[in-house]
Amino acid sequence: MLVGERMSRPVISLSTQTTIHDALHLMRSEHIRRAPVISHGKLVGIVSMKDLLNASPSQATSLSVWELNYLLSKLLVEATMTKQVLTVTEDTPIEEAARIMADRRVGGLPVLRNSEVVGIITETDLFKIFLELMGARDAGVRAELRVADEPGKLAAITQTVSSAGGNFIALGTFAGNSAGTSTLTFKVAGLTPEELRNLVEPLAREVVDIRMTHP
Repeated sequence: MLVGERMSRPVISLSTQTTIHDALHLMRSEHIRRAPVISHGKLVGIVSMKDLLNASPSQATSLSVWELNYLLSKLLVEATMTKQVLTVTEDTPIEEAARIMADRRVGGLPVLRNSEVVGIITETDLFKIFLELMGARDAGVRAELRVADEPGKLAAITQTVSSAGGNFIALGTFAGNSAGTSTLTFKVAGLTPEELRNLVEPLAREVVDIRMTHP
């Protein structure tokens, strides 16, 4: 899966000369938390709702409403935007974008095509992908197993479940809680929790959890 398949578009962007007041209003009305800043067709920064709120006068200020509005009308996005912007391209693997966001602690990355912003990939987009990967919106039997981290183990489990009539809805492998193990989480249809447990217990080091789930 590549970023271009899951990025948000069209992009809601701001100008360097947009006032903080107008930027806040736009973000709230469009239900977004960050926006790229464009000048003369080029990406020059990115600003988040948190940036804008931090730049606004405190609610505890002694200024009058008129004075506050005057200040907000003078404060511009360019004064609070982040100028060193991390970006990705449409053909960046989605997991690479997620790694950048996690490692650099950012909530979104503008997507460029020949220096033009064509989309943005955000933490919300990644959450939606995670829901799909884990089958969170589908009914089925969910299983979490601790298994030996060795060749053929995953194939043995999937073949055993499939041969018994289980239809895999989702499957993911994760780091185990000890060396030499992996955590296998999957969801299947066509079997009861009891039937699934009987199938996988002989193949797993530990059955952590098996339950019926509903969206």
